Amino acid sequence: MKIVIDARFTRTDHHDGISRYGASLIAAVAKIADVSMLISDPRQLALLPDVPYTLISSPLSPAELFVARKVNRLNADVVVCPMQTMGTWGRKYGLVLTLHDLIYYEHPAPPGFLPAPVQILWRLYHKAFWPQRLLLNRADVVATISRTTEALMAKYRLTSRPVRIISNAPQPAQQPRDPGIPPEKTLLYMGSFMPYKNVETMIAGMGELPGYTLHLLSRITPRRRAELESLIPAGARVVFHNGVTDDEYTELLKRTTALVSLSKAEGYGLPLVEAMALGTPVIASDTPIFREVGGNAAAYVGPESPAEFAAAVQELGDTAHWQDVSRRSVARAQQFSWDESARQLVDVAAEVLARRGN
Repeated sequence: MKIVIDARFTRTDHHDGISRYGASLIAAVAKIADVSMLISDPRQLALLPDVPYTLISSPLSPAELFVARKVNRLNADVVVCPMQTMGTWGRKYGLVLTLHDLIYYEHPAPPGFLPAPVQILWRLYHKAFWPQRLLLNRADVVATISRTTEALMAKYRLTSRPVRIISNAPQPAQQPRDPGIPPEKTLLYMGSFMPYKNVETMIAGMGELPGYTLHLLSRITPRRRAELESLIPAGARVVFHNGVTDDEYTELLKRTTALVSLSKAEGYGLPLVEAMALGTPVIASDTPIFREVGGNAAAYVGPESPAEFAAAVQELGDTAHWQDVSRRSVARAQQFSWDESARQLVDVAAEVLARRGN
């Protein structure tokens, strides 16, 4: 079975969530199946595994409408796209399209990196569910990354196609921290600064956490940074890193008291699993997806409550409690792996072939 995975959503400088998901899946699937990938920019190869590839047009190009003509020439049995927007006109191969979440129906502001015309279409697209149904029903099977999103897809009847889970996971070969070494009095946030990420609540909570420093790790625009800096309580310590490398991120995670995510909506919450894999406790907003990911290892707080956030941090100041949470975090993270995700993908590809009568 020849599988082609669409890697054209890979970033050229640093991974975002979709980019890391696709690259990690390709690396894991390549261990157990005949896999190649599609790219649209040779610079993407720096963040991708060493597998065969084909250079084609950008997924944001008008040529995407006819991309199947080019993909047909690869004689793939199944093509897997980590998004749901891949062009399908005239395709002759099995197709798996992926829907990660339904965040933008509730929070429709588009990602800032998208071109202005695409941002306009993005907003229009998320005003109703029928465009999503049209996209997803072009696939043979639809994939998603969590039971939470799977349930929402069923609730809104987003597709008549079978829906299968191809999970997210932390990076492999991570050595957990020693729980016997006391953590620094720091807190980490890894994620974007879009409004639904709710960074404002954790900044407000820092007013009740003297002695702690909140590190905001991701890249941020000067305008958004100025907005958030104006909210920092007097005496609170908040550091803007404006981007860190993977190695820097790992080192910070291994020293901090906790990773924090008070997002109001997520498709998965990969930073939670990345932190738990290293034995770093997690404080998260009390949402279905974070409970699915964090299980009994994370501390859950009301996303609108700076006081609950601060109280959760203060509880981790107890050494025995912190050590217990650290050990439970590692155990929880071990339930997710890219090798298992790869097996899920190969099983889905086999199902697609069976549905097509191959």
